[in-house]
Amino acid sequence: MAQAIVAGGCFWCTEAVFRDVIGVSEVESGYIGGTLANPTYKQVCSGATGHAEAIRVTFDAEVLSYAELLDIFMATHDPTQLNRQGNDIGTQYRSAIFPLDADQRAEAEAAIVRAQEDRAQPVVTTIEGPAPWYPAEDYHQDYWEGEGQRNPYCLAVIPPKLQKLRKSFAARVKS
Repeated sequence: MAQAIVAGGCFWCTEAVFRDVIGVSEVESGYIGGTLANPTYKQVCSGATGHAEAIRVTFDAEVLSYAELLDIFMATHDPTQLNRQGNDIGTQYRSAIFPLDADQRAEAEAAIVRAQEDRAQPVVTTIEGPAPWYPAEDYHQDYWEGEGQRNPYCLAVIPPKLQKLRKSFAARVKS
């Protein structure tokens, strides 16, 4: 099994997308890229810690390549928005890839080039790290499957992301 860490705005939203991808066995929401050890959600949301809301994806690289995972990531959030996704504004919502080794870093660079080919606006996704990973509080894990489907914000943001996943990556979606 392999792991990938990406940040594309609200972690509830990116987590919901990757839970539906074939080859993904686990998705954990958390924080990465900041200066404070063991930050809380409230501290990260303040924007003062430098962390991004992110997900750590555990996947079978023989079923889903890291490059394919990054292409899904780039297609299911807006990598042209600097320090925001929609109404979520701040560096904690930045678009970033946190490669775990030199091979992932090279793949991340290539994914940004591929994403730019499809867009007129500049892709602002950063490549960061290495950096410590901090799991988010338990109530943030599997959020869409529980509270999220009653949360108006999630109901507005997540279904369009899932539709994009199903339309653009139909062969990669769990049934």
